[in-house]
Amino acid sequence: MGVITRMNFQTFDLNLLRVFDALIRERSVTRAGERVGLSQPAVSAALARLRAALDDQLFIRRGAEMTPTPRAETLAPFVRDALNNLERGLFGDQRFDPATAHVTFTLLGADFFSTLGLPGLAAQLRAEAPGVRLRFLDSASGDVDRLLLDDAIDLALERPLQVPDWVSSQVLFVSPFAVVAAKGHDALRDLPPGSPIPLERFCALPQAIRTISGDMSGDVDEALAAIGARREVVLGLPHFQSVALAVGRSDLIAALPVQYARAVAIEAGLDLFQLPIPSPAPEVRMYWHSRHDKRPAHAWIRRAVAAAVAEL
Repeated sequence: MGVITRMNFQTFDLNLLRVFDALIRERSVTRAGERVGLSQPAVSAALARLRAALDDQLFIRRGAEMTPTPRAETLAPFVRDALNNLERGLFGDQRFDPATAHVTFTLLGADFFSTLGLPGLAAQLRAEAPGVRLRFLDSASGDVDRLLLDDAIDLALERPLQVPDWVSSQVLFVSPFAVVAAKGHDALRDLPPGSPIPLERFCALPQAIRTISGDMSGDVDEALAAIGARREVVLGLPHFQSVALAVGRSDLIAALPVQYARAVAIEAGLDLFQLPIPSPAPEVRMYWHSRHDKRPAHAWIRRAVAAAVAEL
């Protein structure tokens, strides 16, 4: 076929764009084939045709991942918008039937959600939408804006983010903090569980924090700084579960979202206490690309997620 020009675009096989979009989303020939219903050899053949037509490698294998080239990264949002517009034009007014749908939704967030919200959501989907698949990516998987733009994720469940105006969001709940310590902690034996820890003692005790970026401070530190106080954070871990387990096995304490702290206290061997200052209560929000605002399938999964975490 040769390199695409304006003159021969009318002969270009637009089905190849579905394969391109699947490869951008999945970064895998096998998973891309599963997404569009093609065998691995068929996807490889389609990629070869795309490379010839666009005179670019488009995807370079690095280990197990197909990494897009700069040309592919530039092309991706145009292809996705075109396919989304076509889908809305063809099916936008049709109702989404979860009982018969076969679709995969990808969510991103902390293990807070995969521990507390996703088990209930998974049970609901198995009962109401057996053909719907759900996968959950860790918050460290990448930049939320980019992942939403690329449709690599459908939803992000995060604390408040600075996002562009094409990102829609909704508040799910607020998440104040509780202090957790190992049961019988030597420095807290004189305090009944549920009581506030004196400020001086709180700041002096070594602490753990959940951090994705590596920063050893957070909302609690900002609240302490406002009154001229500072705590001693000595351990940063990427998951709430690892923080809870580390605290349960050591003399460390930690400030965790109260919903999570209550859920894991018995298993991790923790007592809960109050902060010595009014607890920050950050919002937890659900983020998605605004191009999906009115898509019936996307609206359905947003409602399902919101319902699954409503009790939190």
